[in-house]
Amino acid sequence: MARQELRESNARVYPRHFPFAVADAAGSFIRDLDGNVFIDFLAGAGVLSFGHNHPELVRVAAEQMGVFTHGLDMPSPVKDAFTEAQLSMLPVGMRDRMKIQFCGPTGANAVDAAIKLAKTATGRGDIVAFQGGFHGSSHVGMALTGNLAQKGPIANGMPGVHFFPFASGGSCPAGADPVSWDANCAAFLEYALTDPNGGIPLPAAVIMEMVQGEGGVNPAIREFVQRVRRLTRELGVVLIVDEVQTGCGRTGSWFAFEQYDIEPDVVVASKALSGMGLPVAIILYGRELDVWKPGAHSGTFRGNQLAFAAGVKAVEMFRRDDILGNVRARGEQIARRLADLEPHPAVREVRGRGLMWGIELNAPADGRTAGELAEEVQARAVRAGLILELGGRDDCVVRMLPPLNVTEEVVDMALSILVQALEASYVGTSQSAAVG
Repeated sequence: MARQELRESNARVYPRHFPFAVADAAGSFIRDLDGNVFIDFLAGAGVLSFGHNHPELVRVAAEQMGVFTHGLDMPSPVKDAFTEAQLSMLPVGMRDRMKIQFCGPTGANAVDAAIKLAKTATGRGDIVAFQGGFHGSSHVGMALTGNLAQKGPIANGMPGVHFFPFASGGSCPAGADPVSWDANCAAFLEYALTDPNGGIPLPAAVIMEMVQGEGGVNPAIREFVQRVRRLTRELGVVLIVDEVQTGCGRTGSWFAFEQYDIEPDVVVASKALSGMGLPVAIILYGRELDVWKPGAHSGTFRGNQLAFAAGVKAVEMFRRDDILGNVRARGEQIARRLADLEPHPAVREVRGRGLMWGIELNAPADGRTAGELAEEVQARAVRAGLILELGGRDDCVVRMLPPLNVTEEVVDMALSILVQALEASYVGTSQSAAVG
């Protein structure tokens, strides 16, 4: 770690929170060079659907390595199988009308592609995004992201982006009535986009997450999403749903939008497509939007044959092993266990879907911020053997992204560590306040 500090960029993040070097990993566990074993509820920031080094995924990727590894956008049997697998996971009404675009290997590049496609197809240039949203760290991704701290140092971001309130339990401002807030969010957007004096030209696209991940695990209100879908359809605006973090089963359905009974125009997917962390990113979109010219969105690493092989196997395993059933069952387990935290003075709200959970914390009585309390919880959890993520405004939300095949026993162990870390952190701050 000292050599990393000397040699690597200051942009690195995770070693600052997890002060160890990795020796090896398997399933839901990581072992460091000192022999300590950690439960990994970060799972590569949500990319490891089957945990670390699942033997079946490792096997098919290794076999593919000896056949064909890098293919640009040329067809191959494994790429054709991957395409078929991804289209087959769409809702029935969408399978036959959607096309697939292979992007650069990151979710941010796929977001860029989706925005470019919407602008090309409509001939318009403005974009609507939502407060609290996160769409990547590329120049376009940052322009669409609500977090001002991230994009503040970067001047001259992409113009024409308009931010609107996002209707979810976790985004309601303090003191506002949640019921009227949720309704007003949709009404405000409708009025702004239809008012001749609203000041916003008809946009090319609206981009949104069904559950804001980095924004603090904020699930959108169902009626809000449906009203946004109706509005965009009526106005001829492309609806882009960013499923980079929520896709591939994370929330209990293959894509989170399925739980909202809508059909978006464009779906962005990346993180967990290979199931094992091999990079691949795609957009899925209606055939009527396919106005690309050859080379309109290209990328050297858009043909990762190893990721395709693993992705095909991952879809097979999802169906064979009822992984979505496990996601829903483990999600119910987490909900039951964490319900006891709701009245805790350190907890503002517990929220989540499937295996995507967050605990938003309140500022403690000793004068520290909620974000500082969350950092203490995270640090205590790591020392006790559990890796957790933070997110939300001021990083005040303790987040969990376990592997989707995680067992009941491992979830129980992890939640015990988490609850103990929260209790110890809160007791520590209360004692400090009393001493002060």
